[in-house]
Amino acid sequence: MSGNVDDAKGRVKEAVGSLTDDDSLKAEGRADRAAAKVKDLAESVKDKVEDGVDAIREKLHHGN
Repeated sequence: MSGNVDDAKGRVKEAVGSLTDDDSLKAEGRADRAAAKVKDLAESVKDKVEDGVDAIREKLHHGN
């Protein structure tokens, strides 16, 4: 969920930066949104790895 929060925060910063013509704030907003994408991707990879580990454990458990 924190990726969604960072994305929203980044969008707000970008919007405020655009309204105030603050390039630094716009860049900070873009950075927040990029960080959100990385967090979401990492969470997705973590979930897939955990699913794989669970599947292996299940096979080992039923194989014995």
